[in-house]
Amino acid sequence: MQRTVIIGDIHGCFDELVELLEKAELAEDDLLVSVGDLVDRGPKPHQVVSFFRERPNSVAIMGNHERKHVRGIFSYAQEITRLQVGDGYADMVDWMRTLPYYFENDHARIVHAGMVPGIPLADQREEILCGSTRGERELQTLFPDSVWHDHYTDAKPIVFGHHVTGDTPLVRDSRILGLDTGACHGGALTALSLPDFVIHTLPAHADHWSQVRRQWQLPVLKTKPWADYTWPELSEAIARFSSTSDASTNAWLSAVEGWAAGLRSAFPTLVAAAYKSANGLETDQLRQHPAALFLFQARHNRLDLPSLARQCVNPRRTIDLATALDLDVPEFPQ
Repeated sequence: MQRTVIIGDIHGCFDELVELLEKAELAEDDLLVSVGDLVDRGPKPHQVVSFFRERPNSVAIMGNHERKHVRGIFSYAQEITRLQVGDGYADMVDWMRTLPYYFENDHARIVHAGMVPGIPLADQREEILCGSTRGERELQTLFPDSVWHDHYTDAKPIVFGHHVTGDTPLVRDSRILGLDTGACHGGALTALSLPDFVIHTLPAHADHWSQVRRQWQLPVLKTKPWADYTWPELSEAIARFSSTSDASTNAWLSAVEGWAAGLRSAFPTLVAAAYKSANGLETDQLRQHPAALFLFQARHNRLDLPSLARQCVNPRRTIDLATALDLDVPEFPQ
C-alpha cells in the first residue's frame, strides 16, 4: 500500500531526517511531503534540499523560511544558510521559487503554518499558508482569543508545522495534526504516515541552532559591509557584536576597531597629501585627478580636518581617497 509520509519542520537537520525515514520504513513508492522549513538553523540545509529535489515522489511546501530566501529577507538564520550552501545558493533559491503553498490528496490537507477554516486552499492568502509575519498577524486578528485550527471543522485531516508543539506532536480528533516538534532546538523530528495514522518521532542529536549560531557567528560577521558603515554605525556594530563570549570573534572585532581607528588617524596625512598634490599639478591635471574635488579644495585653501571628515564619512570613502593620493592604508582584517 502506498503511503503518504509527512515530515514536520526539518530546519537543516539532515541526519535526523535520514534516520527518521529509516525508522518509518519509507518505501520508494511512498509519497514524501515536507510541511516546509527545510532550511535555516540546522547544520545541513543544502543536504536536506538536495534530498527532496532528487528523490522521486517528494513534495516540499513553501515555509516562511523558504519564503524569506525567495524574497531576499535576511536575518541571522538566512545569512548562515547562504554561507553554508555556498556556490549552490542561487540555484537552491531558484528551486524554492517553485514550491507550492499547500498540498492536498485523498488523505489530508497540508500547509506550513495555517489557513482560514471554511475557505478553499486555492483561495487562501499565501502569507497565512506559509506563516509570514503578516500572515500571523492576520490570523491573530481573525481569531484573537483562539488559534485558527480551533475553528477547523472539516472531516479531512489538516497537517501543518511552523509552531513548535513541544517534544510531541499536536494530535486532535485525528483531524488536526501539528508536526513541528522543534528538531533544530534539540527537540524531535516527527513524521506522520497516512492513511494508517502512525506517528514516528526521533529525538534530535543536539540543540543544533545553538551550536550553529556560535559556529557561524564570525563567518557571518565577516560578510557585513564594514567599509560602507558610517563611523558611528561601525562603532555601534562593534559594540553590539562584542557581547559574544567567543574569543575569536571578539579578537576579530578588536582588529576591525583598530583598522577603523587607523583609517581615521590618517586624516591629517590625507589633508597634507592633498595640499602637496594640488600645489604640484596644473589645473587641467587637477580636473582629471581621481581626487579632483579634494585637490581643488586644497588649491583654494578650503580643505581641513573638519571638511575632510564631513566627506570621508565611512571607511570606503577614506580608502578611495587614500588610493587616489597613492597612500597606503591599513588592510581590513581577514
